[in-house]
Formats: sequence, structure tokens, C-alpha cells
Amino acid sequence: MAIEVRGLAPLLSVFDMPTSIKFYCEGLGFQIASTDGKPAPHFDWVLLRLNDAELMLNTAYDGDQRPPAPDPARIGAHRDTAIYFGCPDVDRACAHLREKGISVKGDQCKGAQGCVVWHEAVISHRP
Repeated sequence: MAIEVRGLAPLLSVFDMPTSIKFYCEGLGFQIASTDGKPAPHFDWVLLRLNDAELMLNTAYDGDQRPPAPDPARIGAHRDTAIYFGCPDVDRACAHLREKGISVKGDQCKGAQGCVVWHEAVISHRP
């Protein structure tokens, strides 16, 4: 018999929490569901929710330990991490993201059989 699972919330380490909050909340439409209690958007941990999807973000460094720029080796070690979003209207979603200033590579927005497949290598808050 399988255990009863009612959801899944991946935990991602982020370099810049305020930038990540802006990307996920203002760009993608997530809402803040729970935090560590620190003032927004300077959380060390946050649970985001969009419809039935949940995502947790945690700072990769304590505030006083954070280097001035992301470590390329640390980023490279996570190249195999991807988040896939499902959406019924790809063209409208891509237009919305572009209006928000989020980079979207056109052909990579289209999924097979009408489903949408994205990941942060395609939709990115990085310039």
C-alpha cells in the first residue's frame, strides 16, 4: 500500500531572495503562503503557492556570508535541476511573461500535445 501524498513542494536554494520573490510572485503569480517571519522580501525561507502548486525557497547563504556574486561552480553543480510548469494556453502565458520583462525563448515554450513545458533555463529572471 502506498502512503497518502497530497502535494509536493520542492525546496530551491536561491542567491538573491528579493529578486527570486519578484520573479515568482510578480512574474509567475505565486502568492506567499508562509515565511520565516522576517520582513518581506528579505526572507531566509518562504513557501510560495500558485493554485495547487507549491514551491519553497531558501537563501543559499546567511546574509553576512553571501558573496557579492553567485559562485559559478555552485550554479554549475545544479545544471540538472529543472522545474516544469504546466499551463493550458502557452502563447498567452509567454506574452504575459514577456510583458513582465521575463525572458522567454519562443519555440521552447511549446510542449507536446498542447501541454506546456518550461524550466528556469527557458524562463529566467537572470539577464
